[in-house]
This record gives sequence, structure tokens and C-alpha cells, in this order.
Amino acid sequence: MDHVKHSFGNPAILLLFFVGFLCLCFWSSSYITNPFSVFRKESLSTLSNTTNVHVPQDDLEEALSKVSMANKTVIITIINKAYADQDIQADTTMLDLFLESFWLGENTRPLLDNLLIVAIDQTAYDRCLFLRLNCYRLKTDGVDFGGEKVYMSEDFIKLMWRRTQFLIEVLKRGYSFIFTDTDVMWLRNPLIRLSTNETEDLQISTDYFLGDLRSENHQINTGFYYIQSNNKTIKLLKIWYAMKDSSKGQKEQDVLLNLIKGGIIRELNLTVTFLDTLYFSGFCQDSKDLRVVATVHANCCKSISAKVNDLKAVLRDWKQFKYTSYKRLANVTRSLGWSMHWGCSKSWN
Repeated sequence: MDHVKHSFGNPAILLLFFVGFLCLCFWSSSYITNPFSVFRKESLSTLSNTTNVHVPQDDLEEALSKVSMANKTVIITIINKAYADQDIQADTTMLDLFLESFWLGENTRPLLDNLLIVAIDQTAYDRCLFLRLNCYRLKTDGVDFGGEKVYMSEDFIKLMWRRTQFLIEVLKRGYSFIFTDTDVMWLRNPLIRLSTNETEDLQISTDYFLGDLRSENHQINTGFYYIQSNNKTIKLLKIWYAMKDSSKGQKEQDVLLNLIKGGIIRELNLTVTFLDTLYFSGFCQDSKDLRVVATVHANCCKSISAKVNDLKAVLRDWKQFKYTSYKRLANVTRSLGWSMHWGCSKSWN
């Protein structure tokens, strides 16, 4: 006890205790007050017109961050076994043609670095990995999405809604995206034809262009669209997906079309552009100018085999145009054009 009394009586030791006590008080004060400053910053951010981002560190976040452009934009396509694996009669797949278009397209090869292939069955995922692409495995318990889903069949409709559900999650994580069906050929970099204005919430392709980029009378096509991640677009997709169970027999594209006709654009104060088929074309309405076309979609077609046959013809037409020395001349569209889409025309019989 005498030793303890002697120790505390030492001025140097007392000074040390005093300094330590002050440091402890300062540290405790900082620890207590800092969280409030964080909360203030977060509450201010929620008032801005941006995405309320929830970013769990999981496989999806890893996949998205890997392919993201500097402005957090990614390109997404979704495949299953029917699009990735050859059957007995086939000599190619839809995925092969899709990738070939990036090889043959103008300024499209670098975009593969920003492309995320979302596989909904194991065979498609294995094929994606084999091709050394950026791959993500989307699992759905109790559902087999592997085989061909014929247009407007029950499984086709289920697959389209599962796609929408997944894309909501991408937006919620703060990523804007270009969604592209795998039956869309990328012949030129479409980004140069899309508006970079951040006030544009949605830019969506059409089956037939009516001449007005803002007209809500367009027949939309969800096989190609660019959507910004913000609170308005997340709410749009949530409203859209919430109508799944009350829209039996309708594909998700028709439900979105009905929402647009019903005034959802004005209700959510969205800015929407309906894309011109001159640049974003398809089998419903071919682009009339090969000198400017960016994408070609095998829409207005029922079966995968018909799409594959007619898309092979599209790539042949493109190669003929691409390697023609006079392709920039004004009369090129009179001498070069698209082959008839016979396979898709017959697929409806």
C-alpha cells in the first residue's frame, strides 16, 4: 500500500494519467458524435434525385463492378441452354451469332468488356465460362429455364418476368444498363446513337417507328433499351413487376405498354425516348440505311431456329456491305439491302 501511495504521489505519473484521461474523453466524444454527421449526410443524399443504393457485397455486385463503365453503366444479356448450346441439327447458336456481331461491328469489340452474360441454367453458364466472357449465374429455385421457350408460351412469360425481377435488382444497386436480347446484332456502337443527357430516364426500342421520339403511341420492344438508375425508374420497374400476377397470359412487354398507354410516364415524371428503327432496327421494320444502322433485332419471329437462320443472313448482308468500297455513297441503299426474313415469316405458320 505504501508503494502505491508513493507511485501516485509522483508528479510525472500523475501528469501521465491526466493526459491519458483527456485523450480518452476526446476519443469517446469523437466516437459518439461522428455517427450523427454520417446520418446527416445520408439524409441529405436521400433528398436528391438519385438512386437510394443498397450494395451488398455478393457475386452479383462483383460481376457488375467488373464490367461497369466509368459512369456505372453495364450491358446485360440473358441466356439459357437453348441460346448457348447447339442441338443435333445446328451448326451455330444464338450466342455465337451475338458475339460474332461484336466482332464484325464497327467500334463494338471493346464493348465486350462491359457486357455481362447472365445465365439462367448451368449449361449456359458453363458455355459462358468456356468462352471466357463475363458471366453471372442467375438461379431460380424450382424452375427449369433451360429449354427453348416458345414465344408466348407459359414458360416464356415466366422467363420474361424473372428477367424483369433481376433487372430491378441491378437498378437498385445504382447501375444504369443497356439491356439487349441475345438475338440483337450489334453492328455499330449504339452508344453514339443514345442520348447521354442524364435527364433521359428510359430509351427504348420500337417495332415500328412513328416519326416522333416522344410519342407514347409506339409499339415498344423490351429486347433493347437503356435505362438510368434513379428513384423514378426503380419505381417504374417495381410497379411493372407488381402487375405480374394480375396479368395472366400477357408477356411483360405488353404490361409495360399498357402502363405507358395509361399515363405512367406523366405520373412518374419520366423522360422517355422511343428509338428510331433507322438506327435500332428489327425484322418488324428494317432500317433503310446500312450506313447508319446500329442494331438489328430478330423481332416479329417465333422460334429460335428461324431467328438463327435469318440472323445469319443479316451478318452476311453486313459483311457484304462492310467490305464494299463504295459503301459510303448515297446510292448504296439502292444496291445493297437486307435479305428477306423468310425463316421468321414462315415461323408463324
